[in-house]
Amino acid sequence: MRPIIQSRKLRGVRYDVRGPILAEAERLEAEGHRILKLNIGNLALFGFDAPEAIVADMMHHLPTSQGYGDSRGLYSARTAVAQYYQSRGLTETKVGDVFIGNGVSELITMVLQAFVDDGNEILVPAPDYPLWTGAVTLAGGTPVHYRSDEDNGWDPDLADIESKITDNTHAIVIINPNNPTGAVYSDATVRGLVDIARRHDLVIFSDEIYEKIVFDDAVHHHSAAFAADDVLCLTFSGLSKAYRVCGYRAGWVMISGPRHLAADFVEGLTLLANMRMCPNVPAQHAIQTALGGYQSINEFIEPGGRFYEQSKLAWRLLNEIDGVSCVEPRGALYCFPKLDTELFGIDDDEKFVLDLLRAKQLLVTHGSGFNWPEPDHFRLVTLPDVEVLTEAIERIADFLDTLRR
Repeated sequence: MRPIIQSRKLRGVRYDVRGPILAEAERLEAEGHRILKLNIGNLALFGFDAPEAIVADMMHHLPTSQGYGDSRGLYSARTAVAQYYQSRGLTETKVGDVFIGNGVSELITMVLQAFVDDGNEILVPAPDYPLWTGAVTLAGGTPVHYRSDEDNGWDPDLADIESKITDNTHAIVIINPNNPTGAVYSDATVRGLVDIARRHDLVIFSDEIYEKIVFDDAVHHHSAAFAADDVLCLTFSGLSKAYRVCGYRAGWVMISGPRHLAADFVEGLTLLANMRMCPNVPAQHAIQTALGGYQSINEFIEPGGRFYEQSKLAWRLLNEIDGVSCVEPRGALYCFPKLDTELFGIDDDEKFVLDLLRAKQLLVTHGSGFNWPEPDHFRLVTLPDVEVLTEAIERIADFLDTLRR
């Protein structure tokens, strides 16, 4: 019998947030080890519960959620999303501009399948949320990584972006607030990114899933607000992080700008939406309640709130380790520290996190898993409470002590 092999379309597709390191963690767990998993921003695992009103509203609608819904999403959910963006100054947003998905992850894949032809180049930040790179590749496109500048608060390097644009460049991905770095881009930075798209006739894919998780004086700016009516912008967001319902898989994409020029693309996106029948119906009933109700997220991002205090603690403790430096996150749920590879003798960051896992039963993700080109970073999830987070970083410090040259 001939071997059954994976599709050639998967060549070059990686998602190391759940890859070999997780497989090793599961092997260790099977042997009886207790692994502290700080590789994925899964809020429920760390004691973050959804607002009661959201859970109650979804449960209330369960009896009427047994059939298929509109393939683009329930009208009530799409209306709530459209009204949300209208309240944010994007007054031209209509219900027809909104597609609901089983989380932003599904929508990223759908949008790229509808948009990308073989060989099309898509600009993606480095580091990135790796689904973007993987989904571009899976769609037949070529991800071209533009560099974010660690010495400038992880802001995108606009000159580097300009230098990588070719006649075959079709779109630019913006991740703001940024996963994995925690950067929150200023209005000048977002405007600069949009201006590049405008000059080079690029579509913008703006991943804003962490838009409500910002600290101190950081302010989130929608890319669509600067794109106006002459740059097509697709804005991705959802309930997973701000409303602590990762498992509900309730996300959306909103299309703004010159929609009349994108009618054929939207037709293709609608076709893909039809092919999946519909997004899961029960979770869509949570969207209107979440966006229109009390915004409990504010309690978490202010001083004294768990997101705020844990982010600040992790940033401070990491910087106290000799040979480690970390840019202060201004949003999101992660730190992306840098290692002195010469001091610690590190030339393979995946091996580093595997060795850390085996030695200290602590699971983090290597920087190259986010398409960072050097083996000198890793991402740490800052969701555990302060005691557990302190212990986790102590384990990292102890392990690094064993590597010092």
